[in-house]
Amino acid sequence: MSSEVAVAETVIEVNGVGKSYHMYERPSHRLWQALAGKRKSFYKDFWALRDVSFSIRRGQTVGIVGRNGSGKSTLLQMIAGTLNPTEGSIKVKGRVAALLELGSGFNPEFTGRENVYLNATILGLSRAQIDQRLESILAFADIGEFIDQPVRSYSSGMSVRLAFAVIAHVDADILIIDEALAVGDAFFSQKCMRFLREFQKNGTLLFVSHDAAAVTNLCENAVWLQGGHMRLCGTSQEVVEAYMTEQHVVGRREVGVDDMVVERKQRRLVDEAPDFRQQALLEAGVSNRIAIFQFDPDNVGPEFGARGARIIGVSLIGEDGAALGMVEGGELVRLRIRVELVQALDNLIVGFYVKDRLGQRLFGDNSYFACKDAPVCGMPGECVVASFLFRMPVMPSGSYMIDAAVASGDQHDHTQQHWIHDALEFRAIDETMRFGLLGLPMLAIDVNKEFS
Repeated sequence: MSSEVAVAETVIEVNGVGKSYHMYERPSHRLWQALAGKRKSFYKDFWALRDVSFSIRRGQTVGIVGRNGSGKSTLLQMIAGTLNPTEGSIKVKGRVAALLELGSGFNPEFTGRENVYLNATILGLSRAQIDQRLESILAFADIGEFIDQPVRSYSSGMSVRLAFAVIAHVDADILIIDEALAVGDAFFSQKCMRFLREFQKNGTLLFVSHDAAAVTNLCENAVWLQGGHMRLCGTSQEVVEAYMTEQHVVGRREVGVDDMVVERKQRRLVDEAPDFRQQALLEAGVSNRIAIFQFDPDNVGPEFGARGARIIGVSLIGEDGAALGMVEGGELVRLRIRVELVQALDNLIVGFYVKDRLGQRLFGDNSYFACKDAPVCGMPGECVVASFLFRMPVMPSGSYMIDAAVASGDQHDHTQQHWIHDALEFRAIDETMRFGLLGLPMLAIDVNKEFS
């Protein structure tokens, strides 16, 4: 089999999967059901998951998002083989290692060392293989002398450390992670992320997290579960943005605001960046050129908000107030966002995010603290213009998007009036940096020999 075919091979196939549980009103009904058999039902069916279908190819990293109770953990347990589906089928090829519920698979009365042997054996390693890898497992977990103490005495962070250390050493083909990285200190989380990035080079990763940035950062594709059903399946950026938009709307409804309007549009990608200065800049050898496209209200990403105000313009402008078509990393630029009020609003807050092609938020800000002492208010038909002056970072080559938003209220309690995903696109043309998400303009770099 060629390497290209191997990469394209489907290793997880979920077809019409559903999981039902019997819900009894009284404990005695369980006994009556056992006596009645199939003649009569004393329970109601609760479908935790139903009619879910998708496939994952070898080498893919797929995220699963959804609110608590949406069926994420149930789905992962069925893929891992610890639960059987009520309907449908799941086919998995390769060795699976899963880190699901906190401490799952550990015997609390056993020591950490004994649980390492127990878990690694369940995951398919022989005693000799575990002996050979034990020191590396213990070094990864880094819990010191607690390794010989009962697991019931461990903190949640220590349990995750040990569980992750085991699955990192079992040569799994498929790795399933369910919110485990939310527990533990920052240093261990970074260690786990380094392992996951290395694992991604050859393995298949199924990752569940409420951290939208982690999903867009790690995953190529994502699945959104809602109420036990698959709401959306697509690229991680597309799914996460749609999910976050929906959650904002739901959150406002839960506090009694239900007049949110959601619009989803399929954004057209701009294939070229015409600018009269482009050729001159190329001939001059200017580095890290960034082409900026014009704001087109009919060609943006998903929008949502109560619509008491609407964004009518987003642009990067120069000193003369004209929209820029090209800038360079390190230049001072001004982002201007124009807002038209539809109704009278107090305490307006205008803000933005800059995202990379994966939807990761690189930087952003809003006007709240700048206007805290003199809140901005307005009447219907009036326009408000917010501008943000900053030095454009040095950007790796690729496409970037700016989200623009306007809200009313304060930092913690506000109503989102209009949020536009992908309101403005810009593209870094030159590859002047190889590492990191963005670079800071250096004001000076000096290297001198120090003499004693």
